Amino acid sequence: MRKPLVIFVAIALVLAGGVAFAYRGTLRARLAELTKPELPPAQPYQPQPEPEPTVGEPAEPSEAPAPEPEPPAPTPAPEPAPAPSKTGVNLAVPFTSQAPHANWDQLHEEACEEAALIMVHAYLTGAGKFTPDEAERQIQAMVKWSIERFGYYEDQTAEEIAIIAREYYGHKKSYAVAFDSMDDVKKEIDAGRPVIIPSAGRMLHNPYFSGIGPLYHAIVVKGYTKDGTIITNDAGTRHGADYLYDPAVLFEAAHDWNGGDVAHGAKMMVVLKD
Repeated sequence: MRKPLVIFVAIALVLAGGVAFAYRGTLRARLAELTKPELPPAQPYQPQPEPEPTVGEPAEPSEAPAPEPEPPAPTPAPEPAPAPSKTGVNLAVPFTSQAPHANWDQLHEEACEEAALIMVHAYLTGAGKFTPDEAERQIQAMVKWSIERFGYYEDQTAEEIAIIAREYYGHKKSYAVAFDSMDDVKKEIDAGRPVIIPSAGRMLHNPYFSGIGPLYHAIVVKGYTKDGTIITNDAGTRHGADYLYDPAVLFEAAHDWNGGDVAHGAKMMVVLKD
């Protein structure tokens, strides 16, 4: 009697292990949800007032005004830094995966930049949540635009992401800028501006990425908890809404495309502004 019982227990354990392996992603997500710390309340977008222009005497027109040169890329204007929050910040940026219908083909494997821009634009315009169909439509439209503008859509640099924000979405004062610490990123969050950070995806060690993860990946940073953990929308996984990263891990992983030598790319962030 004892031997059949042992065999039955062994079979049950094997079956249980098989089920756990098959549903490991779901189980991991459920465990992460149960152990996730309480996040700060989600804050909707609040437009920031622009400084009043200085009024002076109009300049005398010249007889033959020179043609206006091409406007240079915007540079960030100095602004008073808001006081950091002691309880954390969580901007209400809506989430989409870069594969809204879970179709991880070549196009969607490369669509993290598009998804990141879609999310931040939706926040800045108060669009709120969007359906997978709408997210897919926007990704396809932006990919087409990028191919016409750059000749490609894959692996866009921080500056190219800023160009898309300016020319495609009309956020005319958007810019890419280097940062020296996560405190620089938090200052933008404190001012109500989510940022897009290009990164060496394999250095993020996100357990939801398939295989070893993407060589290059763009992430939306939308907040931080009171203990400094970074709140993101990571389009590289369907579990990416409010995904938490250790600030040291995200800072180390932050690298621009750099011609494919991502690990030595500059630490850049993209700020969208009208």
